Amino acid sequence: MASLFRPALMLFVMLSVLTGAVYPLAVTGLAQWLFPYQAHGSLVTRNGVAVGSQLIGQHFTSPAYFWGRPSATAPYPYNATASSGSNLGPLNPALTEAVKARIDALRATDPDHDQPVPVDLVTASASGLDPDISLAAAYYQATRVAKTRKLPIEQLRTLIEQHAERPWLGIFGEPRVNVLALNIALDNTQ
Repeated sequence: MASLFRPALMLFVMLSVLTGAVYPLAVTGLAQWLFPYQAHGSLVTRNGVAVGSQLIGQHFTSPAYFWGRPSATAPYPYNATASSGSNLGPLNPALTEAVKARIDALRATDPDHDQPVPVDLVTASASGLDPDISLAAAYYQATRVAKTRKLPIEQLRTLIEQHAERPWLGIFGEPRVNVLALNIALDNTQ
């Protein structure tokens, strides 16, 4: 039995060093070298200052900006340390009430808007951190943003199209727009 202890201990130490230090350092170094933007958090900068990440949504509430999907994180929206969905099923009355409240809030900020509200403006994503909205959600909000900023609606539609991300290879995913990138571009149009 004692003759097996030394090889087992040596194997444990070698594998610990290999999987706990060598492999993570190699993968991190390779990622830093091949994908530096992504490896550093896909940070979005404005005037040389980081204002957010391309991968994590932000909570915009001013009617002068496009709003992202609702966040299910706590204790505040888009809390990256508490990523989670609400886990409310489609038959749960709490989900129904939350969606109704979100629709009412959208209608209150733009009472003349009579089009159906896109589903991604009233439901949270699985992570609660989604940085993107559908093109339908962006177009839905364009009227409110145009009125608030006193801009022509066509200018906003063009801005949305310029920032639209199409499905990868034309088939994977849905057309979408990053809310932070769109709002920064919107500020730059003023």
